[in-house]
Amino acid sequence: MKLLQTNLHEIETAAELEKMINENDNVMVCCGRMGPMCMPVYDVMEELEEERTDVKFAVMAFDSPEAGIIRNAPECRGFMGLPFTMYYKDGKVTHATSSIQNMQQVTSILDEQFAEKV
Repeated sequence: MKLLQTNLHEIETAAELEKMINENDNVMVCCGRMGPMCMPVYDVMEELEEERTDVKFAVMAFDSPEAGIIRNAPECRGFMGLPFTMYYKDGKVTHATSSIQNMQQVTSILDEQFAEKV
């Protein structure tokens, strides 16, 4: 059952998140609710999903017990505003943000975190 009304893939369990992180080089997961701080981030992700085929985009419902894997992550300690957004590269957290993010902020993080290292 989808809790978030987005066109993005919705992760429902911690095991599903682990599987996605381990099977994809670059993953962006936005953990939030259907609220004014989260919706703009979902919109940015939906727009980027078509352009950034090298990144797997997904959402997770913040209030789900399974979302504790993100809510309780050390990278999110001290976060106050929703959503919590996690960026994973090669199975590891490389970056985390909280609160609303615009297109420019998200694309600069994607470029910085997921650039091919030469």
